[in-house]
Amino acid sequence: MTAQSTKYYGYDKATFEDCRQLIDDTNWNHINILSLWFIIVNLLCVGFSLLDLFSVNQVEIKFYITYGVISICTSAFSRWFQKKYPHKFVKLQLLLGILLWMVYSIQLSVSQPYMAATMFMIMLVVVSFSFITNMLNMLLIITVLVSVFVYSSYMVKPASIVMQDIYNAVTFTGLAVILHFAFQRTRMQQFVTYQKNTQIQRELEIQSSFDALTSLLNRGRFFSLAGNVLNNPHDEYLAICLLDLDEFKQINDKLGHQMGDKAIQVAGTTIIETLDIDMSEKWRFQEKVLEEKQSFPGRLGGDEFIVMIRGASNREEVTKLLQRMLDSLNHVEIGELHGIHASFGVAEILPGDRDIDKAYKRADEALYESKRAGKNQIRFSNVEGQGGGL
Repeated sequence: MTAQSTKYYGYDKATFEDCRQLIDDTNWNHINILSLWFIIVNLLCVGFSLLDLFSVNQVEIKFYITYGVISICTSAFSRWFQKKYPHKFVKLQLLLGILLWMVYSIQLSVSQPYMAATMFMIMLVVVSFSFITNMLNMLLIITVLVSVFVYSSYMVKPASIVMQDIYNAVTFTGLAVILHFAFQRTRMQQFVTYQKNTQIQRELEIQSSFDALTSLLNRGRFFSLAGNVLNNPHDEYLAICLLDLDEFKQINDKLGHQMGDKAIQVAGTTIIETLDIDMSEKWRFQEKVLEEKQSFPGRLGGDEFIVMIRGASNREEVTKLLQRMLDSLNHVEIGELHGIHASFGVAEILPGDRDIDKAYKRADEALYESKRAGKNQIRFSNVEGQGGGL
């Protein structure tokens, strides 16, 4: 195992950074757990001090109250900060938490000069297996903390107690380092396995949802998503557009099927670009569509496409959007292919529409009208399902 891989618990830096969000989430959870535990410990110590139980002296009650208040305030701020700025400054929050807990344990040790320290040893081990940063950082943190602890013990305690504290510090430091590496290596293995499984799931989701040639939704997934949009309560303006490439058979016959595939691919890209869709995270594309009310396209098969248009307010805005799409297609230049012509049929979603098939039928009739009227144009269906041009 190389020094680099030892630093990242047996993995390289790239793998470690790939797991960064999981690492940060784990650290945040453990910060919250330890903060709660720290609050409970101080509250119990306050109670024990008042009752003079378990050798917790009443003289130290102010100490426990002070740290109890500090821990409550720190925990509240940490939770607020985590909610407002998720996945930011986790290392800083972690460092502040460790500093608070260890200063507490060192101060507690100093306040009992005739007793060997116990809380410091407990906190040292707890911190070592609770948090994952990297091996070098944790070694540095442990070294600094133990050095401060030994120095403070040396300054206030009798020699016999100091020697016992040093012996315990050396023993628990070795235990802390071993536990840290073992626990965090196991966690890294879990994180890497989780990442691999997640990637496999994402790839399966993409393969089952998207057309390989155009990166548009396949027919089944489009209609499933469109059905979800229609069946969920909504008051937005919606429209369904069918798009069919004109004279596509001639492109295949004259220029070859490879050029035909290229035309289909370019048409898909043009649709995505016109709708301004981010396809970088395909595995959560459907979730984003539902959350952010995005337009979304699909490929029905062959040279036929379908789009659900969202975000427009009326027919005029839909017409402008589709006209930009049509103009972009008409200006395509690929070798001997000078422009791609297409016919559009559009159906506005009616208030009573809960069945995508009805809207699809109206859009199909409008597409037929577009073809019959001369092709390469946009036609809207009216409420009765008859073609109406714009």
